[in-house]
Amino acid sequence: MKTILVILDGLSYVVAYDAMGYLHGECTAGRGRLYSLTCELPSLSRPLYECILTGVPPVVSGVVHNEVIRLSHHHSIFYFARAAGLTTAAAAYHWVSELYDRAPFNVAEDRHTLEPALPIQYGHFYHADHYPDSHVFEDAESLRVRHKPDFLLIHSMNIDDAGHCHGLSTPQYRHAGILPEERQVPLFVFGDAFTLSPARPLQMPVARRGP
Repeated sequence: MKTILVILDGLSYVVAYDAMGYLHGECTAGRGRLYSLTCELPSLSRPLYECILTGVPPVVSGVVHNEVIRLSHHHSIFYFARAAGLTTAAAAYHWVSELYDRAPFNVAEDRHTLEPALPIQYGHFYHADHYPDSHVFEDAESLRVRHKPDFLLIHSMNIDDAGHCHGLSTPQYRHAGILPEERQVPLFVFGDAFTLSPARPLQMPVARRGP
């Protein structure tokens, strides 16, 4: 079974719940689940990428802030996929490349990856927070069509960037959260890394506020 993991960086649960009608529809149809989970700490980007992709919390991984620029010391989902003879790909922020392929990131060598020996064999890695989400999804679709990976990571940054630039209670942030859903890109949405403790699906209310 092929798997796509979509990480919408910085997405708040409230915006995801209120604005993502398509995913609510998938849940109502029995093809999706909505969970409210607890984020690991510290809730910073690079530590939580490591947590999502290895299952190891920051206090154990040692990736405790965004300036820890080195390869991960733990086995990631990319590692396990490769060990099983599966193919991997990622359209993601360059910190993912630094954690699992090479560190530090060299734009000329690492921006576009086509190296079957690496944990992430095929990749398009961007290094600007405002790199358009639409381009990230196009990069991912190119990887999917060209290489047919068994595991594909799609990681966008515009929601997080809007939160930093404008604040979480602004129209700009909410709009950034709506755009990916309008394209019906996400299959599974994770705003941040979460603990691995069991979680129960939330009951969907009959009436919901519109976007």
